[in-house]
Amino acid sequence: MTILESIERGRDHQDSPVLELFRAWVRRTPDAPALIDGEHSWSYAELDLLADTLAGRLADRVRPGDLVGVCLDHSAALVAATLAVARLGAVHLPLGPRPGERRLQAVAENLRLTCLIGDPDLLPPAHRAAEHRRLELPTAGATAAATVVAAFAPPAEGAVGAPEGSYYAVLTSGSTGLPKAVAVGEPSLGALLHWYRELTGLGPGDRHSLLIGVAFDPHMMELWASLTAGSALCVAPDAVRWDPGALTDWWREAGITVSVLPTPLAEPVLERPWPQGMVLRHLMAGGDRLRRHPAPEVTAHLHNAYGPAEATVVTTVHSMAPGAGGEGAPPIGLPVPGAVLVVTDPDGRPVPRGESGELRVGGRPLALGYLDRELTGRRFVPAPDGVPGVGLVYRTGDRVRMRADGVLEFEGRLDDQVKVSGVRIEPAEVEAAFERDPRVRRAVVAVRRDEDGGARLLAFVQAAAPAGPVTTTGPVTAADLLPQVRAWLPQQAVPTVVRLVDDYPLDANGKVDRAALLAAEETDRAAQAAAADAGPATPDTEDGGSDTERTVLRLCRKLLDRADLGPQDNFLDAGGNSLAAARLLVELEQAFGVRLRAPQLLRQPDLRAVAALVEASRPAVAVS
Repeated sequence: MTILESIERGRDHQDSPVLELFRAWVRRTPDAPALIDGEHSWSYAELDLLADTLAGRLADRVRPGDLVGVCLDHSAALVAATLAVARLGAVHLPLGPRPGERRLQAVAENLRLTCLIGDPDLLPPAHRAAEHRRLELPTAGATAAATVVAAFAPPAEGAVGAPEGSYYAVLTSGSTGLPKAVAVGEPSLGALLHWYRELTGLGPGDRHSLLIGVAFDPHMMELWASLTAGSALCVAPDAVRWDPGALTDWWREAGITVSVLPTPLAEPVLERPWPQGMVLRHLMAGGDRLRRHPAPEVTAHLHNAYGPAEATVVTTVHSMAPGAGGEGAPPIGLPVPGAVLVVTDPDGRPVPRGESGELRVGGRPLALGYLDRELTGRRFVPAPDGVPGVGLVYRTGDRVRMRADGVLEFEGRLDDQVKVSGVRIEPAEVEAAFERDPRVRRAVVAVRRDEDGGARLLAFVQAAAPAGPVTTTGPVTAADLLPQVRAWLPQQAVPTVVRLVDDYPLDANGKVDRAALLAAEETDRAAQAAAADAGPATPDTEDGGSDTERTVLRLCRKLLDRADLGPQDNFLDAGGNSLAAARLLVELEQAFGVRLRAPQLLRQPDLRAVAALVEASRPAVAVS
């Protein structure tokens, strides 16, 4: 009965081809703004011409079904490339401007890429040395590349292409140490866009943010939804992605009416006082568990979205009207139209409502599968008995509970996979990134949960014995290993704590005891915190650390979960990332009444310099 009611909620519908919807707006409103990037703007007709010219430039080399990697940031060039790839019938693989050299090289070696489009200096070695075709694309804009080329390199032997019917592909974390590529068909994307336009009322006159990281699959929804609705895409300045205060200011100043945010950025935005004069009507948050309802003063509808890339961005949603309030974490809601959801036991049998189990997803949102067919067979499995009209379902690995009213509550993961700052991560992939370094014998990654339910990655690394004579440079340190690791991983997957260990504790089955590692780390952390609270312990702190410096240290230690941080440490090197910086900016504003910008914060060489910046930015106190 639970399954049948879910199917009834998942009404099927037809929609026009995605590219044709864009072309319809080109004919109807050719002069309307399609893309706004600061002071620069491109109309629907201008964007159409850019895409047509680019498609013509590639037409002799790119065929329908070919996989095209796009290494560009938010810009007119990115949007034109997206449209051009669709016109050619090729499969768009958005990679972002800096996916990590080694990670990008691994993708290029394992996937049958016809070409890579991007800045020639940021392409992997094989593509830097390959045939280049310069693409005349706009260079104006906040994050636009100065030069863009299409690089053609022969695919490696055994490289795999996209399955027939693919419209786009995105990367997700893989347990083998290499990212997995998920292929999505046009009907699934079209159904998603149709639902999203109806949910938000998106149409001409609206301004939709272009903000989500390019390699993160909700980017496909925000980009295509606006272009198929006749509204204007607005490129978010780079600082907006780091700074909740800058983000809400930009929403107001740019007149943004609809926006999508990763949950870890949405939460600090919702924690701030809601600005006056906002025209934002709809805000969608997704990618991680939302831990609070919006405050009564939030004037936008907030939509808590859930969905793996394997089910086309959004599978369920829980919508909250302005002023609705609520206690605790919002549920992940009800299925989008066309989705079939089944909660099962470990043997794949549906469980009654009220019982927890694994969520399996079928129906219209289901992706075509992975480019790795063997992996597809393991995760895309036959639907349970009693689910009519559904052939395959995707095993999400997420534990959920369906309430009596059919609403789903998210309870966590069933496997080792974890979400950090909204990005799905396999700890095995992080371990493999460390173990690619010849200085590392083995790496074990464990997950520690914060009090608020957030996840942090900790790496316990065993150094390899020196292959030759011991040098005067000394033993390898955690800081020595991080540059190599960052080349393989997205920033959210880089552990906040790296510990060098001589050996690993084992459990009764002879496996590494991650719980014991975390317990030992917790003991060390508590000792470091006690030492820090006891007062100045090093020359760096004993020589007159100011109240501001001590507060900055305390905030950073808490945010990064690093009790050993000192004033000489660099924020990024200590495990900070964009979302941690966003939270630090909020904390600094609350503690000192100063509004810093992310670039100011991240340019500082160490935390002592951050404290000095805070002091210099504090308002002067008048003396009578």
